[in-house]
Amino acid sequence: MQWHKRIIRSKTTRSTLCWLAATYVRLIHATGRWQTKGGDLPAHYLTEGKPFIVAFWHQRLLMMPYTWRSVGGDRPFNMLISAHRDGEIISRTIAYFGPKTIAGSTGKGKGGAAALRQILKALKAGEVIGMTPDGPRGPRMRASDGIIQAARMGNVPIFPLTYSASNRRVLRSWDRFILPLPFSRGVFHWGDPIHIDRKLDEAGVEAKRLELETALTKLTQDTDAALGLEIIPPAGPHELAKQKRSAIAAGEAGK
Repeated sequence: MQWHKRIIRSKTTRSTLCWLAATYVRLIHATGRWQTKGGDLPAHYLTEGKPFIVAFWHQRLLMMPYTWRSVGGDRPFNMLISAHRDGEIISRTIAYFGPKTIAGSTGKGKGGAAALRQILKALKAGEVIGMTPDGPRGPRMRASDGIIQAARMGNVPIFPLTYSASNRRVLRSWDRFILPLPFSRGVFHWGDPIHIDRKLDEAGVEAKRLELETALTKLTQDTDAALGLEIIPPAGPHELAKQKRSAIAAGEAGK
């Protein structure tokens, strides 16, 4: 077993990591100059008590608690997080900022049906769901159809969302995880909602999946470009097969 996996198995270490991560997120936000773009419509939905799903790439997960606050979110916000040990660390970190978490995925693997039931229950109650359509194991910036099915069954729109920071590190993980640095200029950027018809057939679901993938990638890349940052591409053909095998092996192929 690798040394870092041994460390993560320790409950004390996991608790410390979560506290450190939450402290770092607060530091990044407190020392940065942040602005919100495109937030008027999701703010209106919140004011009217209308539920919706928020979609963002896995690499942009770190600052998501503050994107929610950027539109005055006071309704319950739930984030779908992997039930794996890594997901537990993310879930406990997010808990420092108020959002609730739903463990699992919207795929056909273990826990998928239970997670979907929780999602639909939350949407029916007027709450909001945050999902990473390429998480938790990729392929990077390639959307699965689970988020489309959840929106279809819940009869709610999907809002693409991203953030970017002028000073950052891009980690060498499958998702090219973004680690913003202190004293950055930052942007929380909301896209136009994607509406999902409840009567979509299989071809319609695939068309909406591709529409979401394209819109979210463009929103993310345009936001990076506006800050003069290097563009991170979606997983290419040589990465797709490898990352899909990893996702299937983990029982997390659909999100």
